[in-house]
Amino acid sequence: MTIIDSPPSVQAIEHQVKQGQFAEAEKNCTALLMQSPDLAGVMYLKAVCQRYLNQLEPALQTLQKLNVLTPAYGRCYQEIGHCYKAQNQSNQALSAYLKAVEYNPGLLASWQAIAVLTDSGLASSHLHERRRAMANVAHLSKLPRVLLSIISMTHENKLFKAEKLCRDFLIKQPHNVEAMRLLAVIADKLHILDEAEFLLASCVELAPDNVFVRFDYVQVLHKRQKFALAYEQATKLRTYQPDNPSFATCYANQCVAVGKFTDAIAIYKEIEKTLPDNPHIPLVMGHAYKTIGEHSKAVDCYRKSHQLQPSLGDAYWSLANLKTYRFDAQQLQQMSAYECSSQTTRIDRYHLCFALAKGYEDAKQYDLAFDYYAKGSRLKKTEVKYDNIKMRQSFERQQCYFSQAKVAQLAGGGETAADPIFIVGLPRAGSTLLEQILSSHSMVDGTMELGDISAFVHQLGGRQLLNESPRYPAVLDQLPTDKLAEMGRRYLEQTRVHRQGAPFFIDKMPNNFRHIGLIKLMLPNAKIIDARRDPMACCFGAYKQLFAQGQEFSYDLDDLANYYQGYVELMQHWHRVFPGQILQVNYEQVVDDLSGQLARILNYLALPFEPACLDFHQTQRAVKTASSEQVRQPINRAGLAQWRHFDSHLSVLKAYFKA
Repeated sequence: MTIIDSPPSVQAIEHQVKQGQFAEAEKNCTALLMQSPDLAGVMYLKAVCQRYLNQLEPALQTLQKLNVLTPAYGRCYQEIGHCYKAQNQSNQALSAYLKAVEYNPGLLASWQAIAVLTDSGLASSHLHERRRAMANVAHLSKLPRVLLSIISMTHENKLFKAEKLCRDFLIKQPHNVEAMRLLAVIADKLHILDEAEFLLASCVELAPDNVFVRFDYVQVLHKRQKFALAYEQATKLRTYQPDNPSFATCYANQCVAVGKFTDAIAIYKEIEKTLPDNPHIPLVMGHAYKTIGEHSKAVDCYRKSHQLQPSLGDAYWSLANLKTYRFDAQQLQQMSAYECSSQTTRIDRYHLCFALAKGYEDAKQYDLAFDYYAKGSRLKKTEVKYDNIKMRQSFERQQCYFSQAKVAQLAGGGETAADPIFIVGLPRAGSTLLEQILSSHSMVDGTMELGDISAFVHQLGGRQLLNESPRYPAVLDQLPTDKLAEMGRRYLEQTRVHRQGAPFFIDKMPNNFRHIGLIKLMLPNAKIIDARRDPMACCFGAYKQLFAQGQEFSYDLDDLANYYQGYVELMQHWHRVFPGQILQVNYEQVVDDLSGQLARILNYLALPFEPACLDFHQTQRAVKTASSEQVRQPINRAGLAQWRHFDSHLSVLKAYFKA
């Protein structure tokens, strides 16, 4: 009987590579991959060995497979750069190294290679890349090796290992600014934004001239929607290096956040002169134009973006997301080719899929359109961590805790101001239309989807281990008597930056329906409008939408149906607990009888009638949601039953809703 030796472990192969035993290590990698073809770490080691053995073309073939398996792996692009550099293909090498540091800015070898390649005369137009590379080489070269390892682990999503190493390091050096900054980056990735903000604020105090710290601080403040403070910090950041395009872009982005769109667009145009080949500058400029209703200029920017980088899926999706743009046959063919290419990253692929789906839907090729919606959703779902069971449990906790008796026990402690009007529900249920109608009233400011309530919930819940029961909402029992009023006042103060001076304002974060109990305790006089839509239309509308962030339930039809049912049950509970305090508004009824529904809404809000509300599409204001172009058109019935074109593909939804 022949005994077949099993291949050595990954650790043994890593040891062989470190010892320079590349031939033996490559052979062992091949044997291991025959048993388990999707071992990304082994595939990477095999490519490294092939490069050292001067097998450059086989190495690039291995790396191409690895790139398909792990499209955001910075070390893969670094290794591609090494191979091209060894072949004296400097432009391809530089492109790969730039991709490497985009995904993992802790790769010192890539920054060093970028600095060399941009100084060689072979890429003389990349002055910005050279400056950035030199700054990062200077910065990273001074760091202890353990911090370099932590940076790489963080950007490879080995977060818990990176966090442990970082905390161990900080025990020995508690005021090391770079370690504190890295811990903040990890907290950011784990969505613990309050901790990230605290750490970075401390870092800014300890090292006010550290531009890396201040840059990260701006990003976290922006994510926490503390736009006024983010704008202030971005302004300071820009004074340190006025000619730095990254800092100028950061500043322009914060101008957009606080409504200074003219300033932002002017800065983007200046940055374009410095970085004429950067496709992301016209992309973000297009977003700014879209927000203020400059449709044709937004289209021009998005087209320029994909001309600069033809595989950039976000540029095509941004065109599709205008809802009024139509792709021609040549564009559809071009997008399809890039979507099929093994060189296209997963992020670009799902953006392309959603754009193609919209294009084929407009062309009335509904079966092909659905195939692309489904493909894009599958790709997107691989990077979200939605748990349908946990969401259901979250809904149930709200219903169990916020009984009528509990609400009566906790009532009376909130902030009595009646400024906020919350529009809640599911995405694509007509909330932007309601906001546009109401913000046309002289007494109501439209704002955006504000994350302040979610931030309060996160703070109340605290940091939670995987198997630990959530603290929220039961933790409300432990709050001091004046805490709810203090939270209400803080909410009003934090959201003031979005207001233009009207006595009332709208917060249209749809997911706030999960926290109506907390809202009514914090702000008992706040008005709440439940934007409701036919379940088939609402769920399929959400399924068709590629969201910039959040709404993780929307990339699977079964998850969507479950979420919709949970939402309806929870809203029924809120109506029982807060009788007469929540107004349900159905999208279909608004479309059929705008004046009647408007009268009903204004009566609930105790506002006088104003004709501008009926002419809402003429109101000039910034709109940041996917419906921005649609709400600038007169009301119509076109979108009421678009889902019926896809009837044969929606059996999962139809089974839930008996459609």
